[in-house]
Amino acid sequence: MQASRDKRDRATEVIARCQTLARFSEDSGSIRRTFLSPPMRECHREIAGWVAPLGATSRVDAVGNLRMLYPAENADAPRMMIGSHLDTVPNAGAYDGVLGVVLPIALLGALNGRKLPFEIEVVGFSEEEGVRFSTPFIGSRALVGSLDEDLLRRQDAQGISIRRAIEDFGLNPAEIAQAAMRDQDSVLGYVEFHIEQGPVLDNVGRPLGVVEAIAGQSRMELTFVGHANHAGTTPMNLRHDALAAAAEWIGAVERRALSTTGLVATVGAIQAKPGAMNVIAGETRLSLDVRHRHDETRNAAVDYLVQLAEDVAKHRGLRVQCAVLMDQRAVPMDTFLVSQVEQAVSKAGCEPYRMVSGAGHDAMILAEKVPAAMIFLRTPGGISHDPAESVEVGDVTKAIDCGLRLLDQLASSSEFQRKTTHA
Repeated sequence: MQASRDKRDRATEVIARCQTLARFSEDSGSIRRTFLSPPMRECHREIAGWVAPLGATSRVDAVGNLRMLYPAENADAPRMMIGSHLDTVPNAGAYDGVLGVVLPIALLGALNGRKLPFEIEVVGFSEEEGVRFSTPFIGSRALVGSLDEDLLRRQDAQGISIRRAIEDFGLNPAEIAQAAMRDQDSVLGYVEFHIEQGPVLDNVGRPLGVVEAIAGQSRMELTFVGHANHAGTTPMNLRHDALAAAAEWIGAVERRALSTTGLVATVGAIQAKPGAMNVIAGETRLSLDVRHRHDETRNAAVDYLVQLAEDVAKHRGLRVQCAVLMDQRAVPMDTFLVSQVEQAVSKAGCEPYRMVSGAGHDAMILAEKVPAAMIFLRTPGGISHDPAESVEVGDVTKAIDCGLRLLDQLASSSEFQRKTTHA
C-alpha cells in the first residue's frame, strides 16, 4: 500500500514539474520553447537541480542536449538511455516531450540509491519539433552522428544558422562529434515515454500503449495549373478550374485512406490563386501527408494519388506539378524491448495494447543505432500541441510502475546486457 502511495506521490510530482517547466517560455501567456532559445537554459538549470540529489551528474552537450547519468553498480558497465525532447511547438501543452524527460527522473528517485548492472542516461533532447529551423530531430541526430555541415548551415527566420545558434548558446560546434554514440559506449538500448498525442488509448480505455512501430511518412506539394478567368462570363463547360480539380482530388484522398486499413492521408493546406471571389482559380497549391506502418502500403497509396492527380488534371485540361518534401521510412521498434515493455505494462496491472505511432519521435532516430522502444501514456480527449493537453495522475502512476518493473526486468536479463551498439 505504501509503495502504491509513493508512486502516486511521484506521479503528482512529475505533473507539477512539467507545469514548472512550462513557465520557461519565449512567449508571455503561452508555451513556446525552441532550439537553444534563452528559456532552454532555464529549463536545463531547473532539471539539473532535480537530478543532483539523486546521485546523477548532468551536462549539456555541443548541440544543447541535457544529458544526466546515473551510475551503475560497477565501473565500466554498459548504458541504457531513456529520454525525450524539451523543445515545444508554439502555443504548446505542458507534457509533449517534457513528460518523457521528467518521468525517468522520477524513476531514478524511486530507485532510492539502488544501482543496476547498467548506467542509466536520461536525455532531454534540445530539438525534436522542427519549429525554429524547419528541420526536426537536431538533438537526436547528433547522438547518431548524422548532424552534417549542410544541416549546420540551415538558417532560421532571422538568418541565424544552427551553427551560430550553438555558438550563441555558449557551446562549441567543433565538439558535436563527441556527442555521438560510439561502439565503445556499449549503449544497450533506448526507451522513450511519451503522451500518445491522439485519441486511441482514450477511446479504448487503456492508460498505457506499447508502441511496436513508428509510421513512415510521405509529404508532398501538388499544384494544379489551369486558367484564371471571369467567374460570371465563363461557361462551366469552358472552364479550366484549378480549385475544382483540387477539390475532386481531395475527396479521392480521403476515400483511399478510408479504404486502406491503417492508412492516414491528409490535405492540410490549400492556396488558390488569384484568390478572388469573382475569379476562377488559375492555380491551386495543396499539401499531402500520407502515413502507414508499412512502407509498401504507404508508397502504393502515394503512387495511386499522384497518378490520380494527373488523370484529374488531364480530364479537366489542366497540368499538375508534384514535389516530394519528405519520404521517411517506417521504423519498427526492437522486438525484444517491445516484449519487455509489454510484460512490464502487464505487471503494472494494465492490459497491454500494441499500437503504431503516427507521429515521429526521437526514438525513430535512435533506432538507427541502438534497440529502441516507446511507451505511450493516454492523452485525455486526444488533445496535444495545445494548452488543453493533459495527463491523468493515475496514468502517470501506472507509467512509473511500468518503468520500474522494466528496469528490474532488464537488470536481470542476460540477453539485454549482451546487446551493444550496432552502428
